[in-house]
Amino acid sequence: MIQRTYLPSIRKFSTGRSTKALYWLAALSVLIVFSTSTVHATPSYARQTNLACNACHYTYPELTPFGRLFKLNGYTMTGIPALQSAHKEHTDLKIPEVLPLSAMVLTSYNSVNKAVSGTSQSFAELPQQLSVFASGEVTPNIGTFVQITYDPTSGTFGMDNTDIRYANHAIVGSRDLLYGLTLNNNPTVQDVWNSTPAWGFPFVSSGGAPTPTASTMIEGALAGNVAGLGAYALYNDLVYGEISLYGSTPQGVSYPPDGTWSETIKGAAPYWRLALQHDWGTDYLEVGTYGMSASLFPTGITGSTDTYTDVAFDAQYEKHLGGGSLIAHTTYIIENQNLDATYAAGGSASPSNKLNTFKVDCSYNFPADVALTLGYLATSGTTDAVLYAPAAVAGSFSGSPNSSAVTAQFTYIPWWNTQFAVQYVAYNKFNGGSTNYDGSGRNASDNNTLYLSGWLLF
Repeated sequence: MIQRTYLPSIRKFSTGRSTKALYWLAALSVLIVFSTSTVHATPSYARQTNLACNACHYTYPELTPFGRLFKLNGYTMTGIPALQSAHKEHTDLKIPEVLPLSAMVLTSYNSVNKAVSGTSQSFAELPQQLSVFASGEVTPNIGTFVQITYDPTSGTFGMDNTDIRYANHAIVGSRDLLYGLTLNNNPTVQDVWNSTPAWGFPFVSSGGAPTPTASTMIEGALAGNVAGLGAYALYNDLVYGEISLYGSTPQGVSYPPDGTWSETIKGAAPYWRLALQHDWGTDYLEVGTYGMSASLFPTGITGSTDTYTDVAFDAQYEKHLGGGSLIAHTTYIIENQNLDATYAAGGSASPSNKLNTFKVDCSYNFPADVALTLGYLATSGTTDAVLYAPAAVAGSFSGSPNSSAVTAQFTYIPWWNTQFAVQYVAYNKFNGGSTNYDGSGRNASDNNTLYLSGWLLF
């Protein structure tokens, strides 16, 4: 038979100190559900939980403590009725009554300090990005974050960030163990902290302004072109760990893999994550490490490979201050590159290089729907005159990948599913230099960018 039930998906926990906090979160969710008749935001997770967007986010996509728990629990916490099918004592179907669909549109105005030859100095994008989400509870233990995005440069829709999870709980040593599986297509997209690349600051940026050429593999080089299956666990709300394995699943290519593929992972690429977290009332701190190692065929599926090993350290600090929230993130990524294939093909001056990335940002979210953020980025690495060759705008006259920039952003949030931002990116160094960095007379400051954006989720 089919029956409608109110189905809170928060499990029962032990009564340890840390798990009592989860009881309070559960009680708070149920209290809000029964004390209000309207939903204050419309995206699919807000509809599913019957909570406003700021229950899970400071500013989208920055997660609050509740938001991190919601994600770790497989996106399955719910505050709405469900359709339930039962045969005698066995329940074989529980699905939310609300279809887990939502959409996002991002539009922007961009202005570069000095136009690239033959292009406009200023331009608008409508949309810069248009996404449809199938995101929410599938069963009481399985949930999804699936994003399909329209790319205006190609004029096509394609698979974007995806994270499908199974989550459950067990009692180990009288403490709660939250454990699960994740199937995703972008290393770090499954992470719940905004110190890692997939969800790090800046959360939105220009789609057409010049950006530094060099970045580490884990900063998005594989995004959308891999599939990773991993297991994760959070013990006693304190220690988090994850191990995943990734393989190549590029889009817009023929299957099975053949010689037309590029940047293909040989075998499987391991990803790891370890983090410690703790809160002291108004203060919260996370410190951790993450990393990945992958051997890639530059072209085809046979022959020599290039191996990239990224080891990173990160931290996140949150403090409730003056009615608002002070939030800081930092990460440092160390990449060792063994470029056997690229070097043999004449694409680099050395068979081994290094590349490092340092990021730090700090924001204050005011009580009056306003946020101010200041971020700093520095990339440094081995000088390689072949790998980083001179070329107009995107090249390096010195053969150095070194770049640094300061990003300042003002965000206005009139409604929790609407954000407007003014952002300015100022480069001190770009592709190895401050003046004439590309060998064609362009300076780092010529790439400074003013970026205005409107971000709507519904």
